[in-house]
Amino acid sequence: MDAAQEQANGDIIAAVRRYLIFGRVECGLAKNTLEAYSRDLRTFRQFMVGTKNLGDITQEDISLYLCHLAEQNLSSTSRARMFTSLRCFFRFCLNEGIIDTDPTRNSESPKVWRHLPNDLTPAEVTRLLQAESGDDWVSVRNRAILETFYATGARVSEVCDLKVMDIDFEEMTIRLTGKGSRQRMTPLTLAAVQAIEKYLHGCREWLRVKNPSGWDANWLFVSRNGKRLHRENVFRIVKTAAIKAGIYKNVYPHLIRHSFATHMLEGGANLRVVQELLGHSSLETTEIYTHVHRPHMVKSYEEFFPRA
Repeated sequence: MDAAQEQANGDIIAAVRRYLIFGRVECGLAKNTLEAYSRDLRTFRQFMVGTKNLGDITQEDISLYLCHLAEQNLSSTSRARMFTSLRCFFRFCLNEGIIDTDPTRNSESPKVWRHLPNDLTPAEVTRLLQAESGDDWVSVRNRAILETFYATGARVSEVCDLKVMDIDFEEMTIRLTGKGSRQRMTPLTLAAVQAIEKYLHGCREWLRVKNPSGWDANWLFVSRNGKRLHRENVFRIVKTAAIKAGIYKNVYPHLIRHSFATHMLEGGANLRVVQELLGHSSLETTEIYTHVHRPHMVKSYEEFFPRA
């Protein structure tokens, strides 16, 4: 980048830095949220490099940027999120007096097509859980992870972030920390409690003795080195269990979450209850699960509608 380009793009860099500090200090945004904003704004900054100063960006520039994103074959969900990041950034700049007009004010967010989630059948979930039935430490740990996923409908990040203190064995509940650092208490099944206890008092303790120097006592689910499990590790655990179970769908942690929500609603759970269990801030996000199983809907219609 030459000196002219650096000068032209300097306003954006400085404003982005101020915006991210504002989000962290003033708004208390979660680390993952700030990282997403940073990535999205970096993409926009790269698109605008060497073109104009921040205050000169127009609605036409925003339209060209949205067209550019569409040409990258990004999903409508990703493009909508990136536009939201941009709109929030420019509103901040306007409120701070960095710019006089908001170039996103008349722009429309990309339309998001709502795809119905797939799910596992209850029988497939049973096979998935039973796939890790060995007594070696890996199988015991993995079974506890799988039982936790299905008992709570947790996100993969929420399972990775679990600490030992988050579990109340007497009350059979677990504290999950979701998006925006929002916490919620979720019930645990007896099977999940038993699987976690077996892991804690047997395999995890054995790992602690084996790795005294590298051990981190806080995290619930750890690697053979005593370190916190990362998302990639958990993805592999779920994929491997599905292969062992002979399930030929694309099985991943979020699919277990979808299955949890679907099975709850099919069992008669209230939508608001499922919303709380999933940690959704909006009921609209949870409502997608009401459209998942048409055969179940038809069966209920025939059973309960008097003229069916």
